[in-house]
Amino acid sequence: MHAFVTGWRRFDSLALRTAFVVLIGIGLVHLASLWTYQHSLTRELDLANEARLADQLLAIKRTVMRVPEPEREGVAHELSGGPIEAHWSRTEHAVAGGPGAAEWDALGRRLRAVAPEIAEDGLVIGANRRAADDPHLALISIRLPDQSWINVSLVAWSARVPAGHGALVSTSLMALGAIIISVLLVRWLTRPITGFAAAAKDFYRGKTVIMVPEDGPREVRALAVAFNDMQRRIGRLIDDRTQALAAVSHDLKTPITRLRFRVEDVADPAARAAIAADLDEMERMLDQTLAFLRGDRADEEVKPVDVVAILETITDDAFDRGLAATLAGAANARVEGRRLALKRAFGNLIENAIKYGGRADVLVEDRTGSIVVTIRDHGPGIAPDDVGRALAPFVRLEPSRNRETGGFGLGLTIAKAIIEGHGGVLALTNHADGGLVASVTLPVAPPA
Repeated sequence: MHAFVTGWRRFDSLALRTAFVVLIGIGLVHLASLWTYQHSLTRELDLANEARLADQLLAIKRTVMRVPEPEREGVAHELSGGPIEAHWSRTEHAVAGGPGAAEWDALGRRLRAVAPEIAEDGLVIGANRRAADDPHLALISIRLPDQSWINVSLVAWSARVPAGHGALVSTSLMALGAIIISVLLVRWLTRPITGFAAAAKDFYRGKTVIMVPEDGPREVRALAVAFNDMQRRIGRLIDDRTQALAAVSHDLKTPITRLRFRVEDVADPAARAAIAADLDEMERMLDQTLAFLRGDRADEEVKPVDVVAILETITDDAFDRGLAATLAGAANARVEGRRLALKRAFGNLIENAIKYGGRADVLVEDRTGSIVVTIRDHGPGIAPDDVGRALAPFVRLEPSRNRETGGFGLGLTIAKAIIEGHGGVLALTNHADGGLVASVTLPVAPPA
């Protein structure tokens, strides 16, 4: 069952899944129709053979009874052929019953139906005396009006059903045509959905609402109307949030600035230093909180950027400050994104690795369709149960990630939001040799 589910998930296209379902459905219907056709054709052939054999037996009986007795054996012999071997005699040779006798009952009923002159005791069907153990051989004795008998040895016929190559080819062509039509139909129906995905990406890139056409089938039109309304609401929400953040930033930083001036009037140097440190922490907390609420939707334009160049800048700056940071892997890796936002995300990850793990080893891999950046530190790592919590906002893990280190629990959260905003994935895992590994996967930029 697991293998079936895994295989089914590989069909990530609605057109492929529809074609698969149509193929299975047509295949089952095709097999059922072929079986029904073959069964009915076999039945028709059996009935035709019975009717033809009954007519032959009656023709032999009526011909032999019209000639003189000395000529009857010769006429019966001349009328024999194929599965029929007829003889004339004064007594019946058949003995009722025997192996396979039930298979000849239908022939007996047909003979009595078409020749009412054959009384119930005027027809004997049984096994051949010479080969009584062979169910494919039978002996039929038919009484003539003068009480003599026609004894006919029969061999069971085999119904030869014509090969259904023509039906197979025609049904296969019909299935192929149905699959092609279903794929084209699904693509036509899902084209508006593709437009929704493109509009969502453009909305992120351009920061403006791009309406999708409200046409097509009724369900698609309803979806388009709801999607456009959602875009308008999100646009208004972003504008309102931007204005609110600007106001909050101004209203909160102004008192902090005034307090910085007033702290100079404090006579006690220790108290003055403590108050200044608290003000610095408040300002850093305010900046990180506003940055988290603002997200990465700045006025920066989305364009192709080189991730390796961004990482070189961050690691070189860390090295100049006397920190341990290395960069290895691909020489360049281009993605579509905002350079400053990506620099901020990777800067947070590298700073965390240096702060909590002593050093940051950065590796860039250019894989098919994606860029993978792994940042490993050499610290104690985190508990497996805390991996999900580490990416949540305002979460500081004990004992290494605490307030004393200067973090507010937003660095990883901001990095995750920026990376996911670029269509990427951020994952945290513990290295087998110790330390935490942050893996970032980003889609590569399309060729120019």
